[in-house]
Amino acid sequence: MQTPYYLIDKSNLLVNLEKIAHLRDLSGAKCLLALKCFATWSVFDLMSQYMDGTTSSSLYEVRLGKEKFPGETHAYSVAYADHEIAEVLQHSDKVIFNSIGQLQKFATASQGHVRGLRVNPGVSTSEFDLADPSRPFSRLGEHDPDEIAKVADQISGLMFHNNCENDSFERFDEMLTLIEDRFGAVIHDMDWVSLGGGIHFTGEGYPLERFAARLKQFAEDFDVQVYLEPGEAAITGAATLEVTVLDTMFNGKNLAIVDSSIEAHMLDLLIYREPAKVAPDSGDHEWMICGKSCLAGDIFGEFRFDAPLKSGDRLSFQDAAGYTMVKKNWFNGVKMPGIAIRELDGTVRLVRDFGYDDFASALS
Repeated sequence: MQTPYYLIDKSNLLVNLEKIAHLRDLSGAKCLLALKCFATWSVFDLMSQYMDGTTSSSLYEVRLGKEKFPGETHAYSVAYADHEIAEVLQHSDKVIFNSIGQLQKFATASQGHVRGLRVNPGVSTSEFDLADPSRPFSRLGEHDPDEIAKVADQISGLMFHNNCENDSFERFDEMLTLIEDRFGAVIHDMDWVSLGGGIHFTGEGYPLERFAARLKQFAEDFDVQVYLEPGEAAITGAATLEVTVLDTMFNGKNLAIVDSSIEAHMLDLLIYREPAKVAPDSGDHEWMICGKSCLAGDIFGEFRFDAPLKSGDRLSFQDAAGYTMVKKNWFNGVKMPGIAIRELDGTVRLVRDFGYDDFASALS
């Protein structure tokens, strides 16, 4: 197949899904795929066998979850527009409001619907201010337990989302204890609680049994159904971005230009100033891999190879599922990567390709 394309490997995806299923069995928690991280619905047939549904951040994600992923569909947004709310309610099983103001604004429209409220506990694990939901003056959720208690009779659940790439069970446990201490009284009035995503419980060496026991204890102490919203945890290591070297140069360092762009195809790496991953990243020859856009900093990173790179060589950027396909864009008119799937039997099929018509239709 012509590069660039994202290659989703179902066998790697299955490793994460089986851990999710094991956690569900041990803890009684339900797991919803966070579509803001990964929304490639061509593999939802597999994922829905191991997960309970989806959660969203917008009207379009709500609808996608309802139409493409069997199970529950939770709707959340930082703010709903007047013209959106009817369709949001139509496509969701639960609607979670970000503020008391939005809850009250749409009280009549959502009457009879299962409703929840996002709570900001004031603590998080984010190392980046940009992604910290508990940053100063955060707009993400209500923070005052007394104010939340005043509207507790209008909702049946709460959503906390304060973990971010958190691979420490001890830190998760510590923050959940803070939530229990500060919001315990109002949690007791609820039927369900979502603890959000950002918990890297499918990672190598994560104490899954201890995590499950903590979730189960929380559910029993407050008599609630616990939900988790894994995004990265569901798809870590499940895909690569396949590219081809187009040209090589030397300007104090060996440079290789590929038919892809970090700005257009792996935007999070640019935002957070992180390099891509290449395996095994070893050898005697060091090369800087560069994107083909005109952005000077369009650089995937510096990696080591067993031999010098040359035009026509194929490279694979690892761990390219999360926050890539959902953020890809048409910067510079660089061809959008296709999407391919490696089935469990090893066969590979292209499920989507993008061309000029897609580029033109995104504009006006």
